[in-house]
Amino acid sequence: MLITLACKSLANRRKSVVLTFLSLLISISVLLSVEHIRLQAKQSFSRSITGVDLIVGAPSGQLNLLLYAVFRMGSATNNISYESYELLKNNKQVEWAVPISLGDSHRGFRVMATDDSYFKHYKYGDAQPLKMQGGKVFSDLFDVVIGADVAKKLNYKLGDKIVIAHGIGSTSFTKHDNTPFVISGILKATGTAVDNTLHISIPAIEAIHLPTSKQRLLLNDKSAIDLTPKSVTAVMLGLKSKFTTFTLQRQLNNYRKDRLMAMLPGVAMTELWQLMGTVEQLLRVISLLVLLSSLFGLSTMLLASMEQRKAEIAVLRVVGASPVVIFSLILLEALVIVLVANVVSVLLLSANLMVLGDWLATEFGLFLVGSLFTWHTLQMTGLVTMAAIITALLPAREAYKSALHTSL
Repeated sequence: MLITLACKSLANRRKSVVLTFLSLLISISVLLSVEHIRLQAKQSFSRSITGVDLIVGAPSGQLNLLLYAVFRMGSATNNISYESYELLKNNKQVEWAVPISLGDSHRGFRVMATDDSYFKHYKYGDAQPLKMQGGKVFSDLFDVVIGADVAKKLNYKLGDKIVIAHGIGSTSFTKHDNTPFVISGILKATGTAVDNTLHISIPAIEAIHLPTSKQRLLLNDKSAIDLTPKSVTAVMLGLKSKFTTFTLQRQLNNYRKDRLMAMLPGVAMTELWQLMGTVEQLLRVISLLVLLSSLFGLSTMLLASMEQRKAEIAVLRVVGASPVVIFSLILLEALVIVLVANVVSVLLLSANLMVLGDWLATEFGLFLVGSLFTWHTLQMTGLVTMAAIITALLPAREAYKSALHTSL
């Protein structure tokens, strides 16, 4: 009975109610989307690389190692010897090892030298492997596999020739013009640093740094010169057993023949995310302020209607409604508006995330769960509902006082 009465009362004031509802809908959507993206982005960030148990490089701090090995940001302070890489590769605890060499670029995009094991074992998101948009993994010495963003921004296609430059600046005056590379493959978008990377083979990185005379010799006979490198920048390791991770990490950190530092990507990711905590909290504060302004709008709408509803309150008193019932009616109206806004917000956001999920993953690396039907969402909507009831107490109290002064 009271719910029906509340719905009819809201219908009679539908213009102001619709505006208040839309204001609440937007603010709740902002709050829920910020919270959902905040939680999912943290997980997506940690899933920029998956399946790698250890990353080994020269001692420089685990955040720096993470940044240049995974995100292609910054530079290594030193390399590790190629003998150390082979030692790691042949370690009985290691299932696979992927070498990485950095230091060159192409028009502002980083170049990474590796081998074909990189394309087999590097995974991201929910253990998704790298896939080709077209072409194949490098097979010739001067083949290059480029990321999706490189191809898109520079308008490259299979078979195009490019020249790699020394250094990592967007502008370089030292280019390896004698050894142009041919694009043999283009990777599908991943939403990770892979999209902005050009991949060449380990021997190729050695070849482009040889003297001109030797480079000419290689162009005629690619087996004429031994291209085994002296060092690599870092090594990604996959272990046979996760239980040996900390043991091997300790052994590598104490290795005496070469200065090595082994770090767990997940631990370093968590540490790096904590540095972004201020921005995370700022987003939450902004969304809460938006919600607060909408709740005040709800309270204002209910208060403004009190003068117009004196006749309605008088009629309710005549038919036997007590001041407590009228007090409850105002609270119920606010509750109906906020509950409908909660439900519509969750449904709209879930639908949008399901539609835009693939695009967000490829463009921004955000692997978001489409459904907002989670315990955390229930908690947030519950808090919003409680806040709406609290802000509706003032207009409900005014209605109660008006009812007391209205004689039966």
